Amino acid sequence: MPSVASRGRGRRTINEINMVPFIDVMLVLLIIFMVTAPLITPSMIDLPSVGKASKQPDQVLQIVIGKDDSLDLKVGDKTTRLSAGTVAAAVKQAQAGSAPGSSAVVISADRSVKYETVVKVMDELQRNGVQRVGLSVQLAR
Repeated sequence: MPSVASRGRGRRTINEINMVPFIDVMLVLLIIFMVTAPLITPSMIDLPSVGKASKQPDQVLQIVIGKDDSLDLKVGDKTTRLSAGTVAAAVKQAQAGSAPGSSAVVISADRSVKYETVVKVMDELQRNGVQRVGLSVQLAR
């Protein structure tokens, strides 16, 4: 119920908001934050960095995804055209002579290729047990 002030002949309501309780609450919150802020320790997150592999791969297999979603497998100087379903089998066959984990697969794609295509290739390799898969990056100039 609004407060009523009597002045002179009639009673009139006061149409002002009392700001004192609001200011009291804000000052209490300010003091609480000022006391607790120095006590909070910032947490550190260790993010992986590029080029910190424990051992360089013996063999690097490169999968190149072209503008028309064509797939090529490069092993050294030899390039083989692949279809979407045979990527993992071709990589496994190329890795057959080496020890597990000693060869790395690098996926490089054209700028206009949909990200979905790159993810599908990575997913197929991961589902078939290929251990070291990475993406080729080009630094902005």
